[in-house]
Amino acid sequence: MGTIKSMGIIVALLACVLLAGTSSSLKRLVTVQSGPLYRTEGSHITIWCNVTGYKEGVVQDFEWSMYLPSTPNREIRIISTMQSDYAYAMYAQRVKNQEIYIERLSGDSVLLHITKLELKDLGQFECYTPNTDGQYLGVYSARTNLTVIPDTLSVVSTAQTLNKVEGDPIQLTCEVSKQTLQHSHISVSWFLRSPDQTSTQDLINLSRDFVLRPGGPYKQRFSSGDLRLDKTSSTAYKLTIYKLQPADQGEIYCEAAEWIQDPDRTWFAMTRKQSEKTTVDVQPTDKDFSIQLNTERRGYTAGEALELRCNIDAQNVPERFFSVSWVFSSTPVAVIGPNAVPVLSGDYIKREAAGQMIVRKESDSVYLLKIQRLRQEDSGKFICRVTEREKTTTGEFIDKNKRSRNVQISVQSLKSNITVSVSSNSTSVIEGDGIHFTCSVRSAADKAGSLSFSWQWTDGEGTSLEIATVDLDGTVRPGPSYRERSSYGEIRVERVRADTFTLSVYNSLPKDEGQYKCNVAEWIQGTDYSWNKIGEKSAVKLVTVTAVESVFSIAASSRTPSVTYNDSFDLQCIVKPRYNPRVPVSVTWRFQPTNTTEFRDLVTFTRDGTLQWGEQFSSFGTRTTIDKSTSNSNFRLSVSRASRQESGTYQCTAELWRKNYDDTSTKVTNRTSNLLGISVLKPVSKLQVNKSDQNLVFMEDSRVRLNCSITAQTSPDSQYTVLWYAKKTGEPDAELLLKINHNSAFEYGTYAEEERLKSRVQSERLSPQLFSLTLHQAELSDTGTYYCLVQEWLLDPNNIWYQLAEESSGFTDVLVKLPEIRLQVEESDSNMTIEEQESFRLGCSIPSQSSKDSRFSVSWYVLRVKDSGREEPECIFSIGHDAVFGNGNCSPSEAAGPSSRLQFERPTSELYSLTIQKASQSDAGNYYCHVEEWLLNPRNAWYRLTTNNSGVTVVNVLGQGSSLQSVICSNDSLFYFVFFYPFPIFGILLITILLVRYKARNSSKNSEGKNGAPLLWIKEPHINYSPTCLDPPALSLHPGSVE
Repeated sequence: MGTIKSMGIIVALLACVLLAGTSSSLKRLVTVQSGPLYRTEGSHITIWCNVTGYKEGVVQDFEWSMYLPSTPNREIRIISTMQSDYAYAMYAQRVKNQEIYIERLSGDSVLLHITKLELKDLGQFECYTPNTDGQYLGVYSARTNLTVIPDTLSVVSTAQTLNKVEGDPIQLTCEVSKQTLQHSHISVSWFLRSPDQTSTQDLINLSRDFVLRPGGPYKQRFSSGDLRLDKTSSTAYKLTIYKLQPADQGEIYCEAAEWIQDPDRTWFAMTRKQSEKTTVDVQPTDKDFSIQLNTERRGYTAGEALELRCNIDAQNVPERFFSVSWVFSSTPVAVIGPNAVPVLSGDYIKREAAGQMIVRKESDSVYLLKIQRLRQEDSGKFICRVTEREKTTTGEFIDKNKRSRNVQISVQSLKSNITVSVSSNSTSVIEGDGIHFTCSVRSAADKAGSLSFSWQWTDGEGTSLEIATVDLDGTVRPGPSYRERSSYGEIRVERVRADTFTLSVYNSLPKDEGQYKCNVAEWIQGTDYSWNKIGEKSAVKLVTVTAVESVFSIAASSRTPSVTYNDSFDLQCIVKPRYNPRVPVSVTWRFQPTNTTEFRDLVTFTRDGTLQWGEQFSSFGTRTTIDKSTSNSNFRLSVSRASRQESGTYQCTAELWRKNYDDTSTKVTNRTSNLLGISVLKPVSKLQVNKSDQNLVFMEDSRVRLNCSITAQTSPDSQYTVLWYAKKTGEPDAELLLKINHNSAFEYGTYAEEERLKSRVQSERLSPQLFSLTLHQAELSDTGTYYCLVQEWLLDPNNIWYQLAEESSGFTDVLVKLPEIRLQVEESDSNMTIEEQESFRLGCSIPSQSSKDSRFSVSWYVLRVKDSGREEPECIFSIGHDAVFGNGNCSPSEAAGPSSRLQFERPTSELYSLTIQKASQSDAGNYYCHVEEWLLNPRNAWYRLTTNNSGVTVVNVLGQGSSLQSVICSNDSLFYFVFFYPFPIFGILLITILLVRYKARNSSKNSEGKNGAPLLWIKEPHINYSPTCLDPPALSLHPGSVE
């Protein structure tokens, strides 16, 4: 069906394309409720579907399908208006149970109902209308998305049973919460179900738009505030009924709904839930009432105020109608009806009009009668009468009357009952401080009359002066002697309260010492509005004023008399007594640098609060802070990053000034503090240098590296000057070789000059704490003892380098020696016999040399017997290490040249040969070569390292008449070689051959080669004979001798 439907859609689209320009027919259009739609699990959902653009008069059919998100192309049929068995198995049972059905609204409009959504219903729903027009033109289906979310709405209100009385309040709370991730709103409603369960009243509801709407019967009570719904927290909704009525009894519960806005901007209630019910029972109130008349006391003084309150004790007073009548000694005073409007009688009308009387309704159950100023004729009995008018069931009105008990009021004539007391902030002050007096008046009567007062001052001799007076109307009038000071604000008189007066003397002077008196007079206004004095009282206070110069002192102190570079120190100048702005002080810090004798001003706090630096110490300001305490008694000088320049003696001086009330100042006295010595020391050095001793051996011309390691430093910012010293063996003192300053500058010492080390010495800083000295091309003269001296440098706070400490390293003994002598010359002796006119070759082999850079001077000597009978060497040839003939260690007897018989060869670097041609009998003798090994020292000068001689080569030259027998017999070595050595050699050879043949025969009895030939045969051994008679013949078996 899905394929057919898809084909139908395709055909319809093709038809639309073909007929777009030629047909004016209607085009079918299917519309469905816009999505996405969010609904909760278990809720009832409806989705509408409409079709337009079809031929009129034909009822349209609808088919509903859905597509799961996991298989968006797979159609799952749900329900159809055409086929009863349209649904797939997934929905068939729910359709059969009427949990899913279609409601037809009209011939072309339906609603899809799913009465109980399940999570598996999440997907895309499609509404399809089969074609009824004979041709396909338009859109035949539409889709919408449905998302099913968990129902997280929670509505909780604790079930309870409440027994209340009519007029009692009640409060119920409903907890409503949700966990929905989508944006949704909550509505909360409270309902009242009647006790007989026949009807339910809507009390009040809070809509999804947060609008409160009361139910119909409760609108009036909501407007009057008797009914409230408050949201007390994010989830709590509190219902309040302040005055319960009998009609309010029943079951009260709350209902909450969660709303979500669909794409078409309409709101949908996804879920609704009700809380548990609270049973409320309301008992009707009693209709009786009682009254009580109250007052504070029964006895009063004329002029005092009287308050009488008539209290009505009854239930549901606000909804009942009471009238109250006031009666004095059987004379009506006033009546207050249910409308709370007082109606006065007789003389009380005038008193109320003059503001001397008040009659009002304070609350629903309290009525007030107040007489502001009692008269003696007000003595008598007061009562209140209460009348309630009630409407009967027949519509008639009846009155109930009650009266209070009598209250006897006694009014006495007025007399003064005041007491006066004076207090001050201090009875002993220092000049410049303020003196504040408070004059308090107390009256035995409930209310005192109007008061006037005056302040007087009396000195020790009894002279009195009036300071100021305050009239009844509050006008302040300074006395003649204090008028000028009062005009500058030095004297201030105030009336703080009706019964409290103050006197303030600012910037006190020694002459202000004395006795201060407060006089208070009590006045009362008569009926003719004239004032009459009814009494007068006074109180005194003695005050002493101490001159400030008598207690003025200054002291300097510091907690850090000794600091190190870059540390901070504080100096405090304590001024006593505590600073007073009316007695200003100027403080100056003075400084005497170390090794000087004169103090100079460093900085001054002037009396007007400015700061002035001394001319010679203006640089202090860059690292110095000056402050003073809030009380201005502590003047602190703080120096940060202290240096040597701040080391010295400090002192502070203070000048005391008196500020007059006309803003002029007069110097009173001055003080000088003790001396403070501040020492600024260099920091304690932590410098440590590796002190381990070493013995190093190097070959000449090698590289000598010496290390100077710093194992501990005072500061990470430390810099170092490193001095390298060298001491030759046998010399008492070491000499400076090289100096590397802390700023990386190099300086050569005299030792480097003398030993010509400038071109060979190299200094490096391998790491911040490791320095090295390298001597290139070491010479024998470099042998000695070396060490480094490290100087630690730091920057002082003024950015000047200073040396903190120095430390020397351990000693390194350096031994530079010549290369190890490894010269070897072939020392084996040999014999050689030649005939006259033949040539013979003399070899000189050097199998080992001391250095790869060695050069050799080679000379050949022959030993001959001189006339003295001694055998002495005679030089026959020499070649120097510079490869120049005749430049060796001897002078040849035969000069070199084209006609020379000597032929020199050097086939390899280790082999030298000399060939003597056309030998004669005079050439016979013992020959050897003399080798000298030469090396180039670091100064590019050649020197002879060692010498060595080769073995002796005996050369025999046969004359032309000599026979072989005579030659052999004339030489013992040749004789042994010819007649003795061959016999043992041939014997050994014969035994070897016999053993080989014996073993070969045993192993080849059953093994033969091709054509019957044996696999093993023996060849003759090779025999080598020495070319001289001195060497025995050598017998050797070479590979291949036995195959």
